[in-house]
Amino acid sequence: MENKRPRVVIAGLRGGSGKTTLSLGLIAAWQQRGGQVVPFKKGPDYIDAGWLALAAGQPCYNLDQYMMSREQILDSFRQHTQKAQGAVIEGNRGLFDGMDADGSCSTAELAKLLQAPVILVVDGSMVTRTAAAAVLGCQHLDPEVPIQGVVLNRVAGPRHQEMLQTTIERYCGIPVVGTIPKLKGDDFPERHMGLVTALEHPEAREAILARIQIVERYLDLEKVIAIANQAPPLNWQPVRPSGRVSKAYRQPTIGIIRDSAFQFYYPENLEALERRGASLVTINALHDTFLPELDGLYIGGGFPETHAEQLAANDQLRGGLQSAIEAGLPVYAECGGLMYLGRSLKIKGNTYPMVQALPMDFQLEKKPQGHGYTELEVVNTNPFYPVGTTLKGHEFHYSRVTRFDHTPESLAFAMKRGSGIMDRKDGVCYKNTLATYSHVHAVGTPEWAEGLIRRALAYQRELRGNTSKNKSKMDHRTTNTGVGDGVR
Repeated sequence: MENKRPRVVIAGLRGGSGKTTLSLGLIAAWQQRGGQVVPFKKGPDYIDAGWLALAAGQPCYNLDQYMMSREQILDSFRQHTQKAQGAVIEGNRGLFDGMDADGSCSTAELAKLLQAPVILVVDGSMVTRTAAAAVLGCQHLDPEVPIQGVVLNRVAGPRHQEMLQTTIERYCGIPVVGTIPKLKGDDFPERHMGLVTALEHPEAREAILARIQIVERYLDLEKVIAIANQAPPLNWQPVRPSGRVSKAYRQPTIGIIRDSAFQFYYPENLEALERRGASLVTINALHDTFLPELDGLYIGGGFPETHAEQLAANDQLRGGLQSAIEAGLPVYAECGGLMYLGRSLKIKGNTYPMVQALPMDFQLEKKPQGHGYTELEVVNTNPFYPVGTTLKGHEFHYSRVTRFDHTPESLAFAMKRGSGIMDRKDGVCYKNTLATYSHVHAVGTPEWAEGLIRRALAYQRELRGNTSKNKSKMDHRTTNTGVGDGVR
């Protein structure tokens, strides 16, 4: 029998309304009352998801209607909440903001799919009765969206609170379950791609504790949990998981470069590799000086631009990685990983050497050079995807390629949507390396994990075959010289 899986969506009327603050505090405070609370982030965002994971003490999973099918979203949610006492799903942008006038891929559509009650965060700055009109408009735009409560944010004082709460509850018929006043200071600094990541924040845990205090003081937590418990059981046919790739010789070892420079990884991607038999090994590009023995390597996105000096200074690892790529190590790199594998990265007039495995140079710009969802068609042979495959992903980068020693036609992907590396092309290949600006999600793109594992096993077989040949030659030479017979 399907359990109820208590759940709630935290949504807003716009971006910057206070969704993340409320979600962080709610997850941590709810969890302190006992039981596991699983965090989810609507959309492709890595940074907010990292903060939500820190608050929960476990991975935050992304639910994205563009990169995943409805069935894949439901199956992922079901799998990751099997043992949970609750789930908090943070929306993105405004409740109805989607990809078109129909609101496709919006937080509202996700709430309907998950049959999850919505708590709407309303910024009370410089409004009173109009706030009720905004909430009422949301209720009437799509009555199927289960808006069950409102949290008022940035409230000026008791009189302001009373006016907001009275009008919303009178005209909208739903409770105000929290009122957060205007708070001084902001310990969530931002930079060019959004919030500073949890990994780099000097007082990340203190920031989470501050959010718990906000929720405990200003939110009726028991009401919110009661609303979450009103969510009906979810019933659907599970997606049949892809078969495990055969462990031809031994468990493939996949390296993951993961540190404060490279930290954009969907936990589902890493889980997909492990489900297919991989053993994952973490590598720090800032401090480690050599690569361990690997059958494959995955380099995600992040902020190589803010760590360029440290990355450049670690010439031992850069040299070792370049040599491994030359020797045929399968490498899949996304965005920041792409930049790292190039020749150089120029930032504000300073040029830093990178791995120099790919014939291209990068420069950081002040404005985004690619931002949004992508759709790619595989048009050229590459180590991981069959030609003709269509992939959906997203890109968000401030860097651009200033020099590429090959033609755009050599790139693996044609962009049906998005910017890519150049001329609406993406995916540079060299030997067993494929590097791209687009990020993919393993739930929606199972071909990604299957391709990486398949190539890693092939590389493993090749290495073992070469080792066996070399050993056979050595044995032959040893026998001829009499060493094998114990002659000294």
